[in-house]
Amino acid sequence: MNKTLIAALLLAASASFAAQAQDAGNNAGNNGGWSGSGEFGYASATGNTRSQNVNAKLGLNQENEQWKNSFFLDVLRTKVQQKVIDQNGNTVNEFNTTANRYDGGASVGYKLDPRSYIVGAARYDHDQFGANLWQGVVSLGYGYIALKDARNELSFEIGPGYKEYRPAALPVEVNGVSVQQVQPVQHEAVARGLVNYKLRLTDNTSFEDTFLTEAGSKNTYLQNDAGLAVNMTKKLALKVGFQVRRNSDVLPGIKKTDTLTTTNLVYNF
Repeated sequence: MNKTLIAALLLAASASFAAQAQDAGNNAGNNGGWSGSGEFGYASATGNTRSQNVNAKLGLNQENEQWKNSFFLDVLRTKVQQKVIDQNGNTVNEFNTTANRYDGGASVGYKLDPRSYIVGAARYDHDQFGANLWQGVVSLGYGYIALKDARNELSFEIGPGYKEYRPAALPVEVNGVSVQQVQPVQHEAVARGLVNYKLRLTDNTSFEDTFLTEAGSKNTYLQNDAGLAVNMTKKLALKVGFQVRRNSDVLPGIKKTDTLTTTNLVYNF
């Protein structure tokens, strides 16, 4: 990943934690507007087929009179038992990784008034089996909280950014042997847009949908995350999530759209 992108992530984190320290000093009686949640899901199948699936998420958010910040880290890993032919021509069962993805990011928003704010954001995504092996984006833009009451919250963010990414490697024949050909790194200016909507359906049930777009001349990336959570206690909840990720321009033989459905245990803190 480009050093500029790494520096931007660290800068965003440093700025937000500095803001937290300042708020803690000014508001000794509260936590500075911080909240967070951790999600974990695991599935295992045995018998005629064997597979293991693990996904985990960590999210931190801060909102007070001056700041609107967020951080996230997601991990997905899947292994499936498949029949393969070894060097001796025998058919054997072997566990192979079929999904290996992690992504993280941060956004730091400085409020101009109760509804509008300036936001800097950075995101990095590494996907061993995706359309792009990795992609990193930094952006600076304007955010607006269009609606916020006891049940609803709707916010928008838009602004220019810079993106670097490496498309997935393609298999090519070299002297009769198939090898993975590494693709060159691409870079472009993008327009970043984010829409986040939260709805409290009942006292213990909530729905959230987040739509992200990073539109460039070479590739447009779209991601939508929808989740329905049901609280069992003040701290624990069950959540069903559905994610769609799409790249407009991919190499031959690679699908443009990936989807992920999860059922996770959530711990709120």
